[in-house]
Amino acid sequence: METRNIFENLSCIDHRYSLSEAAVFEGLSRHISEQASVRSCAKCEAALVKAHLAIRGKLTDELAKTLDEVAANIDPEEVYKEEEKTQHNIRALVNVMKTKVPAEVAPLVHLGATSVDILDTALSMRMRDAVQQVVLPELKELEKALCTIAERECETPQVGRTHGQHAVPITFGWTIAEFVSRLGKSILRIEELSNQLKGKLAGPVGAYNGPSMIVSDPEDLEKRYLSYLGLEPSEYSNQLVEPEYLLRMLLECNVAFGIIANLADDLRNLQRSEIGEVFEYFSATQVGSSTMPQKRNPWNSEHVKSLWKAMAPRVMTFYMDQISEHQRDLTNSASQRFISDYITGFTMAVARMKKVVSGLQADKESMARTLAAAGGKVKGGVLAEPAYILLGEAGVNDGHEVIRKITLEAEQTGKTFFEVLKTHTEAFAKITAQLEKLGVKDAATFFENPARYRGLAAEKSKRLAQKYAALMQ
Repeated sequence: METRNIFENLSCIDHRYSLSEAAVFEGLSRHISEQASVRSCAKCEAALVKAHLAIRGKLTDELAKTLDEVAANIDPEEVYKEEEKTQHNIRALVNVMKTKVPAEVAPLVHLGATSVDILDTALSMRMRDAVQQVVLPELKELEKALCTIAERECETPQVGRTHGQHAVPITFGWTIAEFVSRLGKSILRIEELSNQLKGKLAGPVGAYNGPSMIVSDPEDLEKRYLSYLGLEPSEYSNQLVEPEYLLRMLLECNVAFGIIANLADDLRNLQRSEIGEVFEYFSATQVGSSTMPQKRNPWNSEHVKSLWKAMAPRVMTFYMDQISEHQRDLTNSASQRFISDYITGFTMAVARMKKVVSGLQADKESMARTLAAAGGKVKGGVLAEPAYILLGEAGVNDGHEVIRKITLEAEQTGKTFFEVLKTHTEAFAKITAQLEKLGVKDAATFFENPARYRGLAAEKSKRLAQKYAALMQ
């Protein structure tokens, strides 16, 4: 076979990203490359022969080993050359396999099957193996790295943000715990759905017409065939396996992709010069800009979001592949081939995000400075919420308005929220008394340090980190 320089390939997946994410590319290539596609179909054909032989009581260990070796070593180029004559990919594979297997079993190759009994079953097998052996391990490593940060930084004070504005204090661990929880649930769902992919051996319309000419129990033959591939039959098949099994798994992958893109976006923004609360690892030889030597751009996080932008819209094609007219047409034959591109782009984004997170550091001093000055034009204004709540608990009906006026006074005078609050002695006394009822130490100075108002951020961050770290084992 002619070897092409990778820089002559058309897809960026096959040149740029095959180099930058070499381990992921090589891992996926074993399952979803074109060679893997041809050989997975050959593996299905071998499984069918084994099922026929087993029913006849003629399957030996030696024959099974021979069939597996034939399937594992089928040359895609030979199959493609045969397809030039047949103009049919599965018939081409069948013709080639018949010349490779022992003569006495050659008549059993493809016997009783239609093309999609092989194609859909092989696709399910490839997607299951790619997801379970490559995608999920990458996702779980990313999740564990997030768990490490969430637990490590569970006590690190940070200002919370809503609408891009300072809200109330949290911890950096709580910021990351959001993604621990969201991504963790999605990973578990992908794993579950990958175990639900199905195969079939039910003939051109799914009614077992062909197999019923061979055996008295066609469903038993189907189960035997699929058992050699680690699959179960679809509850109902026409010519196709019901498309929703694969669709649901791909959609959940896209859910996870969106969560990762959201994380990338948040981390990119926290690295903005005017925020500067986190930073990615930056090597000694790394260059941030071709013209500005001082730059340290968060390009890895941007790269993850960019891959999401390229891949996420492909979900529309996954939906469109649900529809096949009059039980089956060929309108999904080309579009389904691009599932491999999607899975590859997704996994490469996961791998890149894992690198970002593994080297991510919190700038605790910057976080502390931001939190101390947080509140817009009112320094310490992020503590307006607890002041108003405590007044309400003390029975003050218009506590919100009382505190709102105090924040305006602080803005006008340039004093901190705490400084102005103390001058409103009646309100301050009621607030302090409520804090003392709650058992808060040094209640009179509570509003001096915003980091003390963090709710359950630290406790829940640690709890979620430990929960999902255990689930990823």
